[in-house]
Amino acid sequence: MVFFLKRIFTRQFFEKSGKEANMKGYLILEDGSVFEGTLHGEEKEILCEVVFTTGMTGYEETVTDPSFEGQAVVLTYPMIGNYGANAEDTESKHPWISALIVRELSSFPSNFRCEESFPDYLKRHGITAL
Repeated sequence: MVFFLKRIFTRQFFEKSGKEANMKGYLILEDGSVFEGTLHGEEKEILCEVVFTTGMTGYEETVTDPSFEGQAVVLTYPMIGNYGANAEDTESKHPWISALIVRELSSFPSNFRCEESFPDYLKRHGITAL
């Protein structure tokens, strides 16, 4: 069975502290299922196929792999972005995915090869992550 992403849409909300503004995003599937999460990267509505990958490493390679062009990719490993982003680990010069869906996206990478955080990399390339 193939699921299609009907849309990811967002609305702004404020944490209880009132100091930080976060964006809620929603993954709405073709069958009407709705999943809520925190939005990272580009705020936009997307219509595309949802696919998944079970790799434990290589998230940079996944998002820049041309075989994922136009798809929303679900990464099943629980934390993504912990070693940041660098140009040496990409498959091409830019991401091909339409959106990225993860359980937890790390904003604080810890790796000597890191050139920027993964959320900053996604935002720079206009990729929506939920």
